[in-house]
Amino acid sequence: MKIKDNKLNWSLNVAARLFVGAVFLFSSFVKGVDPMGTSFKITEYMTAWSIGGMTFEWAVPMATFLSMLLIVMEFTVGVMLIMGSFRRLTSWLLIAMMAFFTVSTLIDALTNKVTDCGCFGDAVKLTNWQTFWKNVVLDVPAVWIVLTNKLRLKRRFERDILTTGFAVVAMVIFGVYNINHEPCIDFRAWKVGNQMIDLDDTLEVKSYVTYRNVKTGEEEEFESSELMAKMEDPAWEQEWEWVSSRVEDPHEIKADGFSMLDLDMEDHARDYIGSEDTLLIITAHHIGKVTAEGVAAIRAMVEKAEDNGVQVVLLTASLPEECEDFLYANDLSNIDYYFADATAIETMTRSNPGFVLMQGGRVLSKTHYKSVETNK
Repeated sequence: MKIKDNKLNWSLNVAARLFVGAVFLFSSFVKGVDPMGTSFKITEYMTAWSIGGMTFEWAVPMATFLSMLLIVMEFTVGVMLIMGSFRRLTSWLLIAMMAFFTVSTLIDALTNKVTDCGCFGDAVKLTNWQTFWKNVVLDVPAVWIVLTNKLRLKRRFERDILTTGFAVVAMVIFGVYNINHEPCIDFRAWKVGNQMIDLDDTLEVKSYVTYRNVKTGEEEEFESSELMAKMEDPAWEQEWEWVSSRVEDPHEIKADGFSMLDLDMEDHARDYIGSEDTLLIITAHHIGKVTAEGVAAIRAMVEKAEDNGVQVVLLTASLPEECEDFLYANDLSNIDYYFADATAIETMTRSNPGFVLMQGGRVLSKTHYKSVETNK
């Protein structure tokens, strides 16, 4: 299909490249600030997906590499689209990527094996169907970019090489930095400065109930005390039917699925997170994967905490015996330890181990183990 080389078609090509390029730049940037988060998401896909009898768990060790590859490719294609670099090559890379994204997100929406694709990292959360339709919208300008990739084509080899090379190097450096530190921009619940639990004792737990009007289909949410007053009218009960209920507890920790379970499965999260005392939480989602450098960082942080009268606890997703063996082998058996879901711990810190300093329910600081000064 030949497209006429006129001002309108060229303007539409430029607009399409700017629009798709901007989306790619935003998507790659919010993933680039947290490549480990994308790595965890890729691992989730690898363990959840299968084709016939073939699974992809063999690729899990490459998750971090694949995360960086995806981020760098997405960022580079975004820059190339906006700058008009290697336009024919870029257009075909774009359509190949969009075909992969569209098909994979359609499968995801139909199966719901992974509930969040992570296409915009933790910055913007979309449902699987929202993600799929977002890709369908992007497919339209992507196809136009391919159809018009020869319009006003100019050879700018040296400029294009420099632009593309700069994009690749810049995102590699940016991504590697964020892998070896906590993300430079934190979009997660445990962001430094966030109040993770409300300590105001005057706040009360509130219950809400949603009812639907049987005639109009209208749904309305009522607070429990308000609902009791309405239910005194027999006619009201005949016109409305129960839909759902929820409880709003101001003293709940503001992080989904977070717990600090002891060996008896009792949850101590509120006691620790809501304490007025300063607390250092050592996070190790996979304690068996803690390196010698990580052990040295734990020792240094524990020593510093003890010198300053700071309480220390370890939070892990590993088995109790594995945790006990680790602490005993590294002369850290005086540390109390608790258990949580691996995903909840990975949401706190990306490093393994990581360190979260808290006081009065507020996150004071987060530290990657590679940022800890140790006596090597």
